[in-house]
Amino acid sequence: MKRPTQTKSKIPVLLLYLLLFYGVWSLWEFWGKDAIDRAVENEFLAQWIKSGLIKNAVWTLPAIWLAHRFQDDVYIPLKTMFTSRVNILKYLLVFAGFTVYLLLGAWITNSRIAVSDGFRYRDLIIVLFVGITEEMVFRGWLLNFTVIENRTWGPVLLNAVLFLLIHFPIWIANGMFSDTFLSLNALCIPLLSIIFAWSFLKSKSLWIPIALHMYWDLLTFLFY
Repeated sequence: MKRPTQTKSKIPVLLLYLLLFYGVWSLWEFWGKDAIDRAVENEFLAQWIKSGLIKNAVWTLPAIWLAHRFQDDVYIPLKTMFTSRVNILKYLLVFAGFTVYLLLGAWITNSRIAVSDGFRYRDLIIVLFVGITEEMVFRGWLLNFTVIENRTWGPVLLNAVLFLLIHFPIWIANGMFSDTFLSLNALCIPLLSIIFAWSFLKSKSLWIPIALHMYWDLLTFLFY
């Protein structure tokens, strides 16, 4: 694990990336996704294109390149975050907590625990890729680039805010922005971000937050 020097030169890089990333993804949520759905009739194939090809092209690949390009300024080197050995047993309590929280919530909401009528097999494509793409950007790159030895909570909280903000375009595009905030469901996003960030910094491995993220999304798609 490296101890990067805190320099003002990080700020322009961070601001430029955020401007381009949030701008491109907002355009995609408002217009790009609909264009793919109109052009590709097969729903399964359309989801592969949206979640597998395009999201990885916009999220994962640039984040990997940036983590490599600024390897002297990140907290955990790119190779380390993918090769660190981790004792998964240390994180089973988090998986168990997710299970209890989501299944209990499903039972309270629906008076039963059963696969949602709205679940579609194409949703598994989202589950497969969303953990990889979002964790690479927000933990593997943004948090990794801003965190400093013995000063982690500021970057972790900033990361939680940024993670919340990236959900705004899809909530607005789907007409669910107001309902999400009025129901307080939006609070789950920064809380999850803190959990994912903690697991990344604790394990020094990106695979742990990826696994946690995928597991949360899988249960959400299945039961909500």
